[in-house]
Amino acid sequence: MRATALTRAARALRLPIPALPVVLPDSVAVLGALPIAAVVLDAEDRFRFANPAAELFFQHSAASLQSHSLGEFLPGDHRLFAMLAQVRAHDAPVSDHDLALESPRLRRLGVAAHGAPLPEMPGGVVLTLQDGSTAQMLDRQLNFRGAARSASAMAAMLAHEVKNPLSGIRGAAQLLEQGASEGDRELCQLIQEEVDRIRNLVERMDMFSERPVEQAEVNIHEVLDHVRRIALSGFAAHLKIHQDYDPSLPPVWGNRDLLIQILLNLVKNAAEAVDSRDGEIWLGTGYHHGVRIAVPGSRERVDLPLQVVVRDNGPGIPDQVRATLFEPFVTTKRGGQGLGLALVAKLVADQGALIECDTRPGRTSFRLSLPVPPPNPRRTGVAA
Repeated sequence: MRATALTRAARALRLPIPALPVVLPDSVAVLGALPIAAVVLDAEDRFRFANPAAELFFQHSAASLQSHSLGEFLPGDHRLFAMLAQVRAHDAPVSDHDLALESPRLRRLGVAAHGAPLPEMPGGVVLTLQDGSTAQMLDRQLNFRGAARSASAMAAMLAHEVKNPLSGIRGAAQLLEQGASEGDRELCQLIQEEVDRIRNLVERMDMFSERPVEQAEVNIHEVLDHVRRIALSGFAAHLKIHQDYDPSLPPVWGNRDLLIQILLNLVKNAAEAVDSRDGEIWLGTGYHHGVRIAVPGSRERVDLPLQVVVRDNGPGIPDQVRATLFEPFVTTKRGGQGLGLALVAKLVADQGALIECDTRPGRTSFRLSLPVPPPNPRRTGVAA
């Protein structure tokens, strides 16, 4: 009000309008408002400040980080320390990209790092870290869903164009078998067996077709226990399956039957990948902040903080198939059809969830990021 009165008075007296003082936020407030992780490191790389995004990045509170150094999160020969040394040596900003920050306490891939000297603190550096792994995961998920939809179209075509002729071929082979010689009868049986095999393949492809998915609150630990019992009573009876659950985890929002199908497929793949003598599988759950996706066709954004991990100690997935792992007909198994993981990717996407794979020799993990129930949960039918 006072500024407005001064302005009116100046205009009335035809005097220059006085300049109003500009109030700028302090640097701490600016850093705190940044959507990317920003920390201040002293000359010994100890944390002196961390904004809220950095708390999510390191999964530690700002107060907790101030009792740690960066060297406790990364090995001493990591190239991020070389970048920080360049910032201090040249007293100038330095950037690095596509960093993998991996240790027992931290795992971030595709990170872009930017460091700048802090004149008020000798040896101090302002470091920003932008995690690209979530963006990469979302991009891969779109590719997986596109591949699954391609398989859906193929399934519809196969069902229409192949099933009817197959029935005719099988019927004709049965008729010929009745009056055929012993040698020809074997050929007729071979024809019927091959027709059945092709029909089974077409029916498996039909699972990719677009169907509505009903979702509700699901206790993911009950689902995991159910999958574990099935595995131990059958294909994984010779293996050790460990459990590492977060008992405080709330229900997930999904379809119980589809979640069983997804996890059973992942556990079966793990059982087939590990050594039959010392193979082990781990099932784990946890709560992780920071993963959000946009719902197609709306402005709504969905949080995916509930994580389920299926991990094995097998040899890992070859480099040449990692990029196309979830696409139809991609497989490393002898005699495999390459439809299992493609179906998993489709069923995960149909429930508004995400799946990613991290693999290296001796450790392969499939990680599901699942949504929490909406504010007013009720069973819903969502088109796939």
